Amino acid sequence: MRSHTTFLPARRTLRRAERRLRRRPVLVVATLALGLVATAGFTTAAPASLAEASGQTPDFALASYSTPLVAQISGTDAQNDADSAVTAAAAAMTAASTVTSDITASGLDVGTPDTTVDTTQLSTAVEQLERAQALPQMYSADFEETVTSLTASVSEQTAGLRGKLDAAIALKAQQEAEEKARQEAEAAAAAQAAADAAAKQKKKSSGSSKSSSAAPAPSYAASGTSAGEAQATARSMIAGYGWGDDQFACLVSLWNKESGWRYNAANPSGAYGIPQALPGSKMGAYGSDWRTNPATQIAWGLGYISGRYGTPCGAWGHSQSVGWY
Repeated sequence: MRSHTTFLPARRTLRRAERRLRRRPVLVVATLALGLVATAGFTTAAPASLAEASGQTPDFALASYSTPLVAQISGTDAQNDADSAVTAAAAAMTAASTVTSDITASGLDVGTPDTTVDTTQLSTAVEQLERAQALPQMYSADFEETVTSLTASVSEQTAGLRGKLDAAIALKAQQEAEEKARQEAEAAAAAQAAADAAAKQKKKSSGSSKSSSAAPAPSYAASGTSAGEAQATARSMIAGYGWGDDQFACLVSLWNKESGWRYNAANPSGAYGIPQALPGSKMGAYGSDWRTNPATQIAWGLGYISGRYGTPCGAWGHSQSVGWY
């Protein structure tokens, strides 16, 4: 058994060392503390009569190979803070990986060639913090601060990339909307142009039909029913269409072929009269006497030729080409 005075220098040395340890790295502190214990002359077990020898209760702990130098901090606020830091770091690294995957999947240009966030340092710091949690709070706190700082940096970089991706997605959506609007406008313009053209054509056709149906109707009775008398009636009518003798000659040839200028010429097909209207009842639009009056038949025939072929020569040319007009 050693005397009380033998331990006083060792106690003072240990206290000074503890104060210095609070300002030094963890590994150095642990090593130094172990060295001080050995220097003080402690062995694997503390003297059982230490209190009796000194007359006082010592205010420091003795070390052994079976008891840790420092108490663990599991279940303390420091442990909770460390766990929170690790959880936040894991979330930050997951978000960094996710934004890189999202950018790749989108295929969009986000304005930067580097679309990854380096999380190597943060991952290493997390491992160090997890190992340091077996040490006192004052030692693990440094590792916790490092993890927290690196987590903030990773989160900031991730947020920047996410913002660029969101902007690229919004720009693409705007461009697609503008392109769709342009296509719809072009389609609407084309449809309107087609409608205008159809309306114009319909108006033109309606005008032609109206002109045809308004062809001069006979205002006088036919002078006779012979071929010569019918031709004389036709010559007097073509002036209203602005046709001359050349057109009259074509008309004579046309109706000579069709009916011989006979007002009662009938065809088994149903064609009737000088112009061979098919059916003959069509000529009723020009007069109820269409069966017997050459003038009524001629008036209808001239209107038909004007609307269908333009002139008697046009009708005659078609008849020569295909055999009918």
